[in-house]
Amino acid sequence: MYKTDVEAVDAFVAKYKVLNAEIGKVIIGQDEVVKDVLISIFSRGHCLLIGVPGLAKTLLVNTISDTLGLTYNRIQFTPDLMPSDIIGSEILGEDRHF
Repeated sequence: MYKTDVEAVDAFVAKYKVLNAEIGKVIIGQDEVVKDVLISIFSRGHCLLIGVPGLAKTLLVNTISDTLGLTYNRIQFTPDLMPSDIIGSEILGEDRHF
C-alpha cells in the first residue's frame, strides 16, 4: 500500500491528527487521556479508566468507538468483580475434567 515505512508513518500521523480533532469536538480538556487511550488501542493493548463520576470516561470511550467505527459495550461493575465473572471460568473437577 505504501512504498516506504516513512510514507506509512506520515499517513498514520495525518490520520491520527484527524482522529484526534474529531474526538476533540466532543471531549474537551482531556488531551492526555485521549492520547493514552489511543496509544492503547493502536498498540493492541488494554487500559482501565478510573476516576470519579462526571469525568466523561464513558463519553470518551463511546466517542472513540464511534469515530473509529467500532462497537461499544460497557460493563458496569463493583470493585469486587473478578475477570471470571465476565468471561466465565473453567473449573477442574475431581475427575480431572473441566
